Amino acid sequence: MMDFDTAVSEELELLRDTVRKFTQEEIAPRAEQIDHDNLFPADLWQKMGELGLLGVTVPGEYGGSELGYLAHLLIMEEISAGSASVGLSYGAHSNLCINNLYKHATEEQRQKYLPKLCSGEYVGALAMSEPGAGSDVVGSMKCHAVKAGEYWVANGNKMWITNGPEADVLIVYMRTAGAEAGSKCMTAFLVEKGMPGFSTAQKLDKLGMRGSNTCELVFEDCRIHESQVLGEVNQATSILMAGLNTERLVLSGGPLGIMRAALETAVPYISERRQFGKDLGQFGLMQAKIGEMYSNYQAAKYFAYGIAKDYDAGIESRLDPAACLYFASTRAVKVALEAIQALGGNGYINEYPTGRLLRDAKLYDIGAGTNEIRLMLIGRELYRQAKNN
Repeated sequence: MMDFDTAVSEELELLRDTVRKFTQEEIAPRAEQIDHDNLFPADLWQKMGELGLLGVTVPGEYGGSELGYLAHLLIMEEISAGSASVGLSYGAHSNLCINNLYKHATEEQRQKYLPKLCSGEYVGALAMSEPGAGSDVVGSMKCHAVKAGEYWVANGNKMWITNGPEADVLIVYMRTAGAEAGSKCMTAFLVEKGMPGFSTAQKLDKLGMRGSNTCELVFEDCRIHESQVLGEVNQATSILMAGLNTERLVLSGGPLGIMRAALETAVPYISERRQFGKDLGQFGLMQAKIGEMYSNYQAAKYFAYGIAKDYDAGIESRLDPAACLYFASTRAVKVALEAIQALGGNGYINEYPTGRLLRDAKLYDIGAGTNEIRLMLIGRELYRQAKNN
């Protein structure tokens, strides 16, 4: 293991060491098989729960460890360095589901779901996107629910839902008002596996992040009791947008883990592989390549850590998490490509992990809002700030 660590508090240093040891023993040795078989490693969830990794931003009274966003980012990076697909499923469970549920749930809902989600007994997910509503998730949303007495009757589909096939509880955004309501048209619901009228369709065969299972959700006259509304009726757009901010921040740990794994593959390789009577690492061209990989990783890491510290201090923004994930995701693709190039022919065969790292890295250019949407959001926010000054 090479030393690419950034100084953090003693508490977080201990956490990082604990997660790294767990990852090296339980996750990394299985990464290739998980990718090959495209199977969700369900046995890891309760082990993560026992270590207190699942409810990082949740108070202890609900089974969480209440460590904050920097801790969450560190865990995401460490797990992703061992297997990016396990890291993605972890992020969807611990941030998209657990963090959003805790922040917006009633006390009864917290008591009902959080202990089992934090222990790993339950797997969690969040559902926004639809077959015809990816980037324009609010304006094009068709999945809807209509009030009928004490129940909401839901119909429609959700698409590309991480952890969908395994999820025991899901936060699902649905349209509950017409277009005339503007942004006040959506409600978030807590949906449980086994609810009549709710089912999962085919598991998607993805390019990367294999083993982090993704599927379509189907609602056919699914009756959801009014007690399962998360937050207020028709007010879920604000929940969705705030959730995207922390999602982008925490998920930035995924590209960081991928970049570190790429460096930990490429640097030892160039120190051992010989060409023209020299180690590859003795050639200036290769030194420059590794230097650029390292610089991209460190720049993305310090950016992400800084934003996470701001969030832990109560300083939040829409702009910075989007910029953070944009920067980390683009650098991860570049670093993974350079790792393949550094290994030459070996980088292109599946005996080495570099191809898997590239396939996994590409997801972060697309998930949690594409990079094009992130850049548009950043530019729009900067324009708004300038106009208001």
